[in-house]
Amino acid sequence: MTGGARQWWLWTTAGLIIILGISPLVDYWLSNPDDQRLVDLDVYRTGGEMVLQGRAVYDFVTPAPQLLPFTYPPIAALLATPLAAMSWTTAQWVWTAGIFVALAVTVAFAFRETLAGERKPYAPWVFALLMLACTYLMPIRDQVRFGQVDILLVALCLADCAARRPWWPRGFLIGLATAVKLTPGVFLIYLLVTRQWRTFWMASLVTALLTLLPFVVIPEDATAFWFHALLDPERLGSNAATTNQSVRGMLIRLYLPSDLLTTAIWVAVIAVIGWYGFRFAREAHERGETIAAVALTGLMAVLLSPVAWIHHLAWVVVVLGALVGDARDATRVKVAVGVWLYYVLPIPWWGVTLKAAEIPVLSPVLGKIVQNAYGLGAIALVWILGTWLPKKRYSL
Repeated sequence: MTGGARQWWLWTTAGLIIILGISPLVDYWLSNPDDQRLVDLDVYRTGGEMVLQGRAVYDFVTPAPQLLPFTYPPIAALLATPLAAMSWTTAQWVWTAGIFVALAVTVAFAFRETLAGERKPYAPWVFALLMLACTYLMPIRDQVRFGQVDILLVALCLADCAARRPWWPRGFLIGLATAVKLTPGVFLIYLLVTRQWRTFWMASLVTALLTLLPFVVIPEDATAFWFHALLDPERLGSNAATTNQSVRGMLIRLYLPSDLLTTAIWVAVIAVIGWYGFRFAREAHERGETIAAVALTGLMAVLLSPVAWIHHLAWVVVVLGALVGDARDATRVKVAVGVWLYYVLPIPWWGVTLKAAEIPVLSPVLGKIVQNAYGLGAIALVWILGTWLPKKRYSL
């Protein structure tokens, strides 16, 4: 068998392994009752419909029982118009396929070192196993469940930072991601602290142009978002819900409602996390560890945001790639496996169950800590990537 034929066979079998492995998850969520299926995709698509029909984007809610409003910047509604032109069934399949394409791009960049070197001849099979492992992370399962956009944003930012010879102007993809959903804006800070000036200005220009465009095309919707909808955090859903694993969400659940004191504590805590997170990201960049730098910045997008749902933690895929590296160090691989298992298991929901058990002292205290497991894990990952990983790398 020639080298080309062997590679074709390896990639064909790898593709079949991926399709067989993801099929149960896709079948489960795409065969769900219609009003429980890809509910966030329904929001995007309905936003596009409002634009096409000339109706107010930020006044609608999706049908009961979801009743979800459009929460993204107006450029996202404009970009969603092709989804609105499709049938609901077609849109579901197209979007789900897009989720896995974005995951494949993310895995390819995040595990670049793992797939190279002595494993390169078997890279297709290794890639397939990594794809399946990442698919069943809870933040990625939720991408499929809700039809979310997060893994696409992860892929855009990671590709912009990690591509060795991009065919697009570097910074363009970060600008696009930031315009569509504000949380990738942390990469503008990353570009600043790492002094990647050319990339920073390109990303800022693209963000600005895509932010201003709706004021020309749909000016009433643009005004409604930036001066009204954006200022209402409750529009995103219950901030105290278990799925909000941001620092603010954890504080609200721990002991206080969303009041002035909670806000003051939140600002102080995220200032400390942001200081160390971006500092670690800058140091990783200076060492040439781009994947670790992107992973740290992605964790900042989760921890510093007022609201960060579990599916926002799609950045864990990049974290795992940074931890594994070239997979020659057994300790790093074991840590990565532990992190993978941690984010596969529905640990925050165990905290809800523990609280409901009403065991004196144990339920209210331990239950709330377990309920915040993914957010606390993200904080721990900042420390692991910023302090433990460099020392481990230098010990090789």
